[in-house]
Amino acid sequence: MVYILGVAVNDDKPVRFALLSFYGIGHAKAEEICAKLSFHNTLRVRELTNVQLTTLSQLLSGMTIEGDLRRQRNADISRLVNIRCYRGMRHVNGLPVNGQNTRTNAKTAKKLNKVPRRGYMTLSPASTRPITWSFCLPRMVSVFQKLKHIH
Repeated sequence: MVYILGVAVNDDKPVRFALLSFYGIGHAKAEEICAKLSFHNTLRVRELTNVQLTTLSQLLSGMTIEGDLRRQRNADISRLVNIRCYRGMRHVNGLPVNGQNTRTNAKTAKKLNKVPRRGYMTLSPASTRPITWSFCLPRMVSVFQKLKHIH
């Protein structure tokens, strides 16, 4: 197991498939990286020299991948939610964003497009209990006593 920029990369895989373990790198980008560094298709990660590993890590560090890409995507979604545009509201409601039908097939979007709402995580279990009269009665009595003293 080799660690490149904090991501565990499998030694036995070819480099072009091992690059897929980075968030933000797909097949096309992996092929492009291998072509730029002149790695052949069957070159495995364990066969890379230290010089090749450092050039690969330098190339990857210049790209927006992993945590930076996740932060950027979340910032984009939160911007849409803050300006309250149609796409942002679709994210908030957990519905498809790009105009897909919702009559039958929206199960995946309803699972994935959940945006945590403000104040949702701050509720304590005590504040979600229903209010009972025994809880309200002392407050109501004190309010009536204050009103009586004012008049």
